[in-house]
Amino acid sequence: MLKRNVSSISLDQREVTRLRVLEHIRTKGAISRIDIASELQTSPATVTAATADLISAGMIKETESDGTARASKRGRPRVLLQLDGNFSLVAGLKVARHQISVLLVDFAGAEITSFEHPLTNPCMDPHTFTETVRKSVEGACASIGRSIDDMAGISIGIAGLVDAERNFVHWSSSLTDRNVDFGPLLSGHLPCPAFVENDTNLIAKAEQLFGLGKELKNFLVITVEHGVGMGIVLDGKLHRGERGCGAEFGHTKVQLEGALCQCGQRGCLEAYVGDYALIREANIAGHGNEVQSVADVYANAKSGDARSVSVLDRAGKMFAMGVSNLINLFDPELIILSGAQMKFDYLSSPEVMTRIRQGVADVDAPLPEIKVHHWGDTLFTKGAAAYGIEQVSILKVKELASHAD
Repeated sequence: MLKRNVSSISLDQREVTRLRVLEHIRTKGAISRIDIASELQTSPATVTAATADLISAGMIKETESDGTARASKRGRPRVLLQLDGNFSLVAGLKVARHQISVLLVDFAGAEITSFEHPLTNPCMDPHTFTETVRKSVEGACASIGRSIDDMAGISIGIAGLVDAERNFVHWSSSLTDRNVDFGPLLSGHLPCPAFVENDTNLIAKAEQLFGLGKELKNFLVITVEHGVGMGIVLDGKLHRGERGCGAEFGHTKVQLEGALCQCGQRGCLEAYVGDYALIREANIAGHGNEVQSVADVYANAKSGDARSVSVLDRAGKMFAMGVSNLINLFDPELIILSGAQMKFDYLSSPEVMTRIRQGVADVDAPLPEIKVHHWGDTLFTKGAAAYGIEQVSILKVKELASHAD
């Protein structure tokens, strides 16, 4: 089994062509060979050879055009190509603090089932983490009468600093250890290739494929939950940085020698905005009932508790400062706000939006749109599943035997 993420595998020109054809069919749905050739600006013979390989492997199948299309054409109906969902089973996982959410999909991306595996410990050693990932996928498979041995790929979304090219986690709040090479661990515990990715990158992938980022070239996704994450799409591609650490909005510094972040440093944005930060700050006064959740802090603020009002006001100010900086740096088309905290309004209030505008360089052009998108863990798992299909596709194309020189 591969210890590196398959996206880092080099492909020869024939394999690149197969993958381009496969992904074009995925994007377009049922489509003819001649249309593929025209839209990809390649020869019909090249497309015919590539699709023959993909059909032989079981990744795509032929289907006839519908009656409307047939009626508009003379002669035989055109043969169309589409993905064969039965080719493989892929799992997308979101690792949260209290549960692992699992989504099983077929090769065409159709959702088969979802499953929740509860966690008793939100921070695990790498071996326990990997075993728990396996148990969660086994539970999902058992719910539909399948086996984990039927899986073609497992995609794991985790919060933290992740080098997806190497399945290497520099740091995560879900792990007791730093600098974990998950390649050997996953190979030893799972019967199929597995891919580890930053969870917010997976949300960006899902927004690009299914959500508000469709047809946009440049947009940002910010998630605010226990921590603060960001996904960056530039020129239609996910930007990770050289080490996979290029979108850590939550660990940008907003205060010199400021509040302690869970990453171990001080002054990070997350240390003022993340769930744990709000709860910690609200409990500092040490009087009355101790708050247990952000919902408690929010409810107390709405009831007029001065401490809670101050905590949320400071979070809004810090968040506005950070978002202004992002606009000044990236000038995106859209910023999407997501995550559990977005069900409350203190990070998207008119006051926060005004602060964002005041912090952006003054030019005679409209600011990018800022939209709140409530998806919950469904978006994480859909993004993870999409990434898993993408990686499995690369691997399977690499394995294909050529039909022609």
